[in-house]
Amino acid sequence: MAEDLTVIRSTDKKEQYKSLLPQIEGLLEGETDLVANLANICAALKEQFGWFWVGFYLVKDGQLILGPFQGPVACTRIAKGKGVCGAAWEQEKTLVVPDVDAFPGHIACSSLSRSEIVLPLFHNDAVVGVLDVDSEHLSHFDEIDALYLEQIVKLIRF
Repeated sequence: MAEDLTVIRSTDKKEQYKSLLPQIEGLLEGETDLVANLANICAALKEQFGWFWVGFYLVKDGQLILGPFQGPVACTRIAKGKGVCGAAWEQEKTLVVPDVDAFPGHIACSSLSRSEIVLPLFHNDAVVGVLDVDSEHLSHFDEIDALYLEQIVKLIRF
């Protein structure tokens, strides 16, 4: 298990993700505790990219419940279909939102969040949670983020 993180400073997102992906694999290797793994993924992503908020919500009792995260305090519970997280859960797909204020039903946990990407986590073909990432900048996320973050969430073992 790797416990160090090498953060590379580059303007090339692909290069940053390509450096980070094997490091996250190393963090998860041999560790079976879900909370520990989700916490380390959050920390690694926050350290590498400096995003405003990075965290997980897990499906419990028919709603998304706040899990490990890095950033300011957050909404604790989100209903299916509500906000970007609930919509990604309901639609079972990654959502990239360039301007959260233009997203119908956006839940403003923080007025500083301007754009967002949410990726569903699957186990046995069902959504069991989401990875939520917020930026204080408009149009911060794109298909490169979606591609690599989807690879990262596939590393999670439930």
